[in-house]
Amino acid sequence: MKKEQPTGSFADCGLRPALLAALKNLFTEPTPIQARVIPIANEGNDVVGIAQTGTGKTLAFGVPMMQILAQNGGQGLVLVPTRELAMQVEEMLLKVGKTFGLRLALIIGGASMNLQIKALQRNPHIIVATPGRLNDLMRQKKVDLQKIKIIVLDEADRMLDIGFMPQIKGILSQAPTDRQTMLFSATMPPEISQIAAQFMKQPLRIEIAPSGTTAEKVEQTVYFVESEKKKALLKKILQENQGTVLIFTRTKFGAKKLTFDVQKLGHSSAEIHSDRSLAQRKAALDGFKNGQYRVLIATDIAARGIDVKNIGLVINFDVPDQLQDYVHRIGRTGRAGGKGQAITFARPDQKYDILEIEKLIKKQIKVEKMPEDLSPEDFSKFYFRNEKPTGVMFAKKRRPGGFAKSNRFKKPFAKRKRAW
Repeated sequence: MKKEQPTGSFADCGLRPALLAALKNLFTEPTPIQARVIPIANEGNDVVGIAQTGTGKTLAFGVPMMQILAQNGGQGLVLVPTRELAMQVEEMLLKVGKTFGLRLALIIGGASMNLQIKALQRNPHIIVATPGRLNDLMRQKKVDLQKIKIIVLDEADRMLDIGFMPQIKGILSQAPTDRQTMLFSATMPPEISQIAAQFMKQPLRIEIAPSGTTAEKVEQTVYFVESEKKKALLKKILQENQGTVLIFTRTKFGAKKLTFDVQKLGHSSAEIHSDRSLAQRKAALDGFKNGQYRVLIATDIAARGIDVKNIGLVINFDVPDQLQDYVHRIGRTGRAGGKGQAITFARPDQKYDILEIEKLIKKQIKVEKMPEDLSPEDFSKFYFRNEKPTGVMFAKKRRPGGFAKSNRFKKPFAKRKRAW
């Protein structure tokens, strides 16, 4: 894979006048990933784009897709991991393409399959789909991939994380081989390289930042806090910080319970996780965008599906199970080069998890001293009671009223380099 040098503006990308005019009305200049991908994608090259979340990858593949389809006909297919991200991609593409009659079909779970079949029958220019629902329609022979000229795998690493590899391979195998394929990801695990080798033709690699890089202007801090003091710490932070706050929990039960408790603290809040219907998730996200809710509590289903401007603070109420998700979580703030803040609550026995995150992002996270005026809350009605141990941290014995100690790492902490 080769690396390409960036260009300067949308005018340098060789775009059709109608497309260039639509972009100039909406955006002042391309982001780095857009400036580097659009010109070479316009030439029909396969592309592997590596960039952190919030860098403008949707237009990086959407603009050349619209350009090529307008010139050569056929259809484009965009595969994304979650319903939220699919709706976000649809919104952005229509924002640019509505002025020249762009037709899209949104194919996602949780919505009417009959309406989606009708949308496909209207011969859309671009299909935006999650792999699961698209495979369902393929098995029913309700979708024909033979018109597909361009395929995009967006947030490819996330699709692999949640088990879509078989569906992705099935879709790519049934699509015409004479096509252009673009793959975008924030990280580059070996499975992504395998997909590129198997299904792409000499792709050009465009890397804006090394895998695992976080946004430069996001201030990252961590509190080592006992479970019974997390709520009190959250209460203090919400009081001291103004603006919108996105909180990530490990489980959907935790998100539901924490939403209730944040509302009791007097903050308007909503929840978004896999137990919520598509309509409920959309209402929560729309309410967060328009200011109806100050706080949104989410599981990692939303780590890459939220594109909300000016999120001032992201709080990791729980350390993520997959440490790579840390990058995607905090990527919800400080988007497109802006400033942001990310705070992580880690239990004292999760210090090695933080060290692993620091190794991933190649940066030390500032350790904040716990406020002295915090006292344990009554947790009999709060988040941690009856909760299971985090991820793979299983142990036979549990401390009374709390989590079991982690036996995830065998290496003694005393041998690790960083002093806390």
